[in-house]
Amino acid sequence: MQHDTIFALASAPGRGGVAVIRLSGPQAAQALERLSGKACPPPRLASRARFRNPRDGALLDDGLVLWFPGPASFTGEDVVELQGHGGRAVTESLLDALCQIPGLRPAEAGEFSRRAFHNGKLDLTQAEAIADLVNAETAAQQRQALRQMDGALAKLYDGWRTDLVRSLAHLEAYIDFPDEDLPPEVDQGARDGILSLAQAIDRHLADGHRGERLRDGLSVAIVGAPNAGKSSLVNALARRDAAIVSATAGTTRDVVEVHLDLGGYPVVLADTAGLRETAEDIEAEGIRRAQARAAQADLKIAVFDGTCWPQLDSHTVNLVDDSTLVVINKGDQFDAAPLRAALVAGQAPLVVSVKSGEGMAAFLARLEEAVKARLESHGSAPALTRARHRAALEDCATCLHRSLMAPALELMAEDLRLAARALGRITGRVDVEDLLDVIFRDFCIGK
Repeated sequence: MQHDTIFALASAPGRGGVAVIRLSGPQAAQALERLSGKACPPPRLASRARFRNPRDGALLDDGLVLWFPGPASFTGEDVVELQGHGGRAVTESLLDALCQIPGLRPAEAGEFSRRAFHNGKLDLTQAEAIADLVNAETAAQQRQALRQMDGALAKLYDGWRTDLVRSLAHLEAYIDFPDEDLPPEVDQGARDGILSLAQAIDRHLADGHRGERLRDGLSVAIVGAPNAGKSSLVNALARRDAAIVSATAGTTRDVVEVHLDLGGYPVVLADTAGLRETAEDIEAEGIRRAQARAAQADLKIAVFDGTCWPQLDSHTVNLVDDSTLVVINKGDQFDAAPLRAALVAGQAPLVVSVKSGEGMAAFLARLEEAVKARLESHGSAPALTRARHRAALEDCATCLHRSLMAPALELMAEDLRLAARALGRITGRVDVEDLLDVIFRDFCIGK
């Protein structure tokens, strides 16, 4: 409801030095006057104010006020920011005071960004980038979100849509004015443009899901036989006791996930149950889950007990492929020289000792290199970051390829209209009201 004035805590909840409360809507200025007894200060200049309860005049806090008259604000509406002390009691008293003012209501999740979209301050890709930036935990996620928030994706997709609309206009001129003797180059030029655009979108889609993986974290599964040192390796990488380490075989029964920042890239590391034959139902289920996680992982780390060399666990060997880093653990307990030129299922192993730290620096460097190779974008084009974008682009590409095989120009034009609509859904250039609840519901309150 755009005529409402909304408010929310825009800073993190809990105790802090400063708490920021944001208001947006037509009654923002009146609310400030009710709360402080003062008119709005000059735009974008901080002004000191004493905040009082509008019901009884009781002093609530002494802080700062910022005034952003629309449309030169984040939402495009009149916006007020109250900066008070970050104590829980102070913040709750200010929010309660705002609730007493007629015409104001607490904001829903993502409502500030949604209003910015409705008022033309953001497109949908930029709004989604704000949520990604708030949730970014690594430097690489931060860079990707900032690039998208700067409009890189929107510029790419809007450029494609402009080219598509131009080709559609040329084609419809051919259809609508058949007696005008339009040169055949017009029709062929439109077809060439459609083919070129379809190929560009196909290349954009063939990115190995790098952007989505970077946003969500690369999935890495650690697999191996019981007591090979998987949980110890997880703890060493996490630099804390994230997994239980025990000499008793079969201790790990379920998948244990740990979120890591490796070289600025997000990784979801999964410690899995030891692979072996077992008649015990619970352990067997853990092994099944371990194999399923290994099959789904973007990268695997296969851990072997070096004291058993050259006898290696066959269950683990069967999981080794080109997306696997092979680690021979317990290198402090045997002569590692014979392993220097060895291969395990075609992969060169890394000899480490998780206990002593021997070889761990080289392993970590290799792991970071493998993660970076799977997440770093190549070329200057911005990365796809969401399944919603990918689905719309796949629809667009399907329509473009189908249009080139259409038996009639009218059918070709209809496919091009559908393709343009699919592109417009990504940035919100067409009616996307049915998508807005899905897009904004995962935002935090105050954004």
